[in-house]
Amino acid sequence: MGVDDKAENTAEGWKGKAKEAAGEATGDRDLAAEGRADQTKSDLKQAGEKVKDAFRKD
Repeated sequence: MGVDDKAENTAEGWKGKAKEAAGEATGDRDLAAEGRADQTKSDLKQAGEKVKDAFRKD
């Protein structure tokens, strides 16, 4: 996994957590849901990169 990809995915996850927290604090369910979706997307990207790395090491 490239360092840039890792950083982008991590930043996207943090941004999602912030959106979720802001949505919950303000009662904005759509924003909270968008934040959870961003976190899930980040997790999936990281998992995909890990799979690629596993095949590259052999």
